[in-house]
Amino acid sequence: MDKIRWGVLSTAKIGIDLVIPAIQRSRYGRVAAIASRERDRAAAVARDLGIEKAYGSYAELLADPDIDAIYNPLPNNLHVDLTLEAAAAGKPVLCEKPIAMNAADAERLRAIDGKVPVMEAFMVRFHPQWLWVREQIRAGALGELRAIQCFFSYTNRDPQNIRNKIETGGGALLDIGCYPTVISRFLFEGEPERVFALIERDPDFGTDRLASAILDFGDGRRSDFTVSTQVTAYQRVHAVGTKARLEIEIPFNAPPGGETRVFIDEGTKPGDGLRKTQTIAACDQYSEQCDAFARVVMGEAELPYGVEDAVQMMRILDALFRAGDSGTWERPGG
Repeated sequence: MDKIRWGVLSTAKIGIDLVIPAIQRSRYGRVAAIASRERDRAAAVARDLGIEKAYGSYAELLADPDIDAIYNPLPNNLHVDLTLEAAAAGKPVLCEKPIAMNAADAERLRAIDGKVPVMEAFMVRFHPQWLWVREQIRAGALGELRAIQCFFSYTNRDPQNIRNKIETGGGALLDIGCYPTVISRFLFEGEPERVFALIERDPDFGTDRLASAILDFGDGRRSDFTVSTQVTAYQRVHAVGTKARLEIEIPFNAPPGGETRVFIDEGTKPGDGLRKTQTIAACDQYSEQCDAFARVVMGEAELPYGVEDAVQMMRILDALFRAGDSGTWERPGG
């Protein structure tokens, strides 16, 4: 098998704009089919993106024997149901983040754990800039990593957008707060012992539109972040150790096919006068992610992040929501 044949569930914007083109450019995959509840919509997208087959239902696509793996970018409230259906059809699944609405929802995936590969689609874990940063931390370039600070925001007031619908899992924490959370776990290579959050909700949508959080990883290590769906667009990550700091310029929405930069400073003078720049070669983090999953499907690699990793992510997000309500520290459990 030189390339796996992907089937895509839905004509979601992230799939059309980012993931499908990335798969088509990838080394080990191609998109062979796409499904929508509206056959004409699926056919139009298939025509525009050069996809061979278009289906008018998800069940039709899942029944196609020529599909090797599924990409699931459906709304959050449908992630688990359709992932379970895909697994029942024997199809491995790359499912968009967050994998579920909450931890209890995610735990339903344990029924298929080990039967087919299932991975939550955090593309940042496959971008070379993050792999390079983690290697610098492992090598001691920062001394002991003590603090991670993140900011991630955009503005979206469209009442019809699923990010502003609480019933489909909208809001800042589930949509973008998961990124600082996963990167903190990635760099500390551990799990937070307790979390705290301040959450402000939109009076019309009921979704969290501004959330700030602290994740305590123990032993004097912590991460804090602020995310928002209703302030000016911005993103940045700082990782600070006892000897030096790193600053990731475009941490999450790294441009497909574009270079990225990481800044390093030992902090001997105020400001950025002594800051050095590490340029990371151009790549597409979505292609990297899809190729990593394709190699698992092809039997050439072990699954790097599975169901338990996804369940743990939801436990942390659940704890942040509880902390926002209780005003106290909460433990993710697990």
